[in-house]
Amino acid sequence: MTGQRITPGGRAEVGLFAWAFARISGRVTGTKPPKLFLTMARRPRLFRGWLRFAARLMPGGTLPRRDTELVILRVAHVRECAYEFEHHRRLGARAGVGAGDLRRIQAGPDDPGLTPRERALLNAVDVLLAQRDLDDDSWADLRAHLDEPSAIEFLLLVGHYDMLATFLNTLRITPDEPR
Repeated sequence: MTGQRITPGGRAEVGLFAWAFARISGRVTGTKPPKLFLTMARRPRLFRGWLRFAARLMPGGTLPRRDTELVILRVAHVRECAYEFEHHRRLGARAGVGAGDLRRIQAGPDDPGLTPRERALLNAVDVLLAQRDLDDDSWADLRAHLDEPSAIEFLLLVGHYDMLATFLNTLRITPDEPR
């Protein structure tokens, strides 16, 4: 694997807002300033627009925070995105996602330790990532646990973190180092 393809920007390249935001975010997560932010912010207007959208899904979404982290971690695992997985492993711990949960997320929707709701969420992630659609059975299973607005948010959440995995993997962005 080659090194990171686009160098994270410094204050001059990303602007004061993104630079300060990345520094504060790193403090919150216990890492150096996130390379994701400092790379994406090399396009400042795009970064700010993305940040507003992303914040509506996490942490500002209406799905329970634990469910959100389970979904993000499953996307990261299936897409083999180490950056996304490590970042959300730390964030997920704050939402109650423990070591046993991480093993079940990695094992997938057939793991016997999952609740029916968790199984439906992880299965829907897998089907969406593989087929870019949900078959009727997977949709019915998901809707047994999510109302219409929550189902919309779920679909956007999976699609968003799939997009981020593409960005992170393509640019070879490695997990942030601890502070």
